[in-house]
Amino acid sequence: MTAVVDLMDYAEVVERYDPVLGLEVHVELSTKTKMFCGCPNLFGGEPNTHVCPTCLGLPGALPVVNGKAVESAIRIGLALNCEIAEWCRFARKNYFYPDMPKNFQTSQYDEPIAFNGHLDVVLDDGEVVRVDIERAHMEEDTGKSLHVGGATGRIHGAEHSLLDYNRAGVPLIEIVTKPIAGMGERAPEVARAYVTALRDLLRAMDVSDVRMDQGSLRCDANVSLMPKGASEFGTRTETKNVNSLRSVERAVRYEMTRQAAVLASGGTVTQETRHFQEADGSTSSGRTKETAEDYRYFPEPDLVPIAPTREWVDELRTTIPELPWERRKRIQAEWNLTDEELRDLVNTGAADLVAATVDAGAEPGEARSWWVQYLTQQANAREVELADLPITPAQVARVIELVKSGELTNKLAREVVQGVLAGEGEPDEVVDKRGLKVVSDDSALLTAVDEALAAQPDVAEKIRGGKVQAAGAIVGAVMKATKGQADAKRVRELILERVGS
Repeated sequence: MTAVVDLMDYAEVVERYDPVLGLEVHVELSTKTKMFCGCPNLFGGEPNTHVCPTCLGLPGALPVVNGKAVESAIRIGLALNCEIAEWCRFARKNYFYPDMPKNFQTSQYDEPIAFNGHLDVVLDDGEVVRVDIERAHMEEDTGKSLHVGGATGRIHGAEHSLLDYNRAGVPLIEIVTKPIAGMGERAPEVARAYVTALRDLLRAMDVSDVRMDQGSLRCDANVSLMPKGASEFGTRTETKNVNSLRSVERAVRYEMTRQAAVLASGGTVTQETRHFQEADGSTSSGRTKETAEDYRYFPEPDLVPIAPTREWVDELRTTIPELPWERRKRIQAEWNLTDEELRDLVNTGAADLVAATVDAGAEPGEARSWWVQYLTQQANAREVELADLPITPAQVARVIELVKSGELTNKLAREVVQGVLAGEGEPDEVVDKRGLKVVSDDSALLTAVDEALAAQPDVAEKIRGGKVQAAGAIVGAVMKATKGQADAKRVRELILERVGS
């Protein structure tokens, strides 16, 4: 039976306490190989097939740094307005867990490659909040544990566990904020907006696919509360591996209400990791949180230090693409959007998707219509972020092109999009597989028109008598007979020709 947890009303929480956040975002880089070996960096695959002696931590195997990962780390640091270290090194972070085959994680401790940056994020009402970045450092991902049996899928109550080391050694960048204070009731919204902005930035830079559903981007949300007027931070909890934007906001909000209830009752908050429960938006206790000293960091003896030259850093600075917020300002001017219209695009997560669809050849109005209306409905129905729908801006642009050329009607186009979302291939493949092209052969259309007129002679007489609007009934019958694949405008023309009107 699940224990009942006391929660404080949110309005009372923000009246009595000041929340302080710290967000740690782990980003898997989309390099071809892993961080310290030549194994392929691929999502999924048969368990334990993307492994070698190095990423399995076997005796005698030596690591070699992935140069592309270092390049990506520097570019990320520059985009986050960080200072780039002139000299840094890796460290061993020691702890035992079954999905760490070496019993330590190769990471960076006191000498990160990037530090002292910031990211400006825009809230739903247009307010801009600056989030200060403490550091962005390189490390490797762990393997994956599958706990079998039990009700929760976690180790507690499981009958046994299976280990897959395919992910062990995948390049990671961990981006850590400085404490985020003074946000009051907007703290959960700030957390979501920050992770959203970071995800958009990383996607624009093409350093990661940032698929939160596949773990390519994961957020650990640290939350603590201070009584109003206090000057010292409270004890924090760390909700681990939150894997959606909506869940980041929910996790922060829940922890605020839970911790406030604990403090108000005279209790103390335990410094621990917690697990987020998607079903009800709650968090549950994990393990007591270690401090940095508990990990017994020491320099990695098998890797040389990283010392990027200033010339290389300056060269990489020139590769930073147009950033998402800069792009939004540009398209607002080009498309003549009001601040409110642009904000609606951003709040639905559609701004960059629409821009990319326009870049792929679509008209701005058509691109906006598809993403903001039909595709947003599909994302809501699937309870996923708009950007996580399995359809690309280029595919949407192709659907729009097929409608513009007359090969698809709007109704057929929606069927094509459904096919793409279902994984049936590119738009043209879906058209061929489902037989969705518009019927444009006049002879075939005339047959359907004649049959519809014969079935409704009274309507035909009305049309002959000058009631042209009655043709709508015949058009509807023909569209039904052709399963919506006829060009309604052409059908109407043929009807009027047939009855001599």
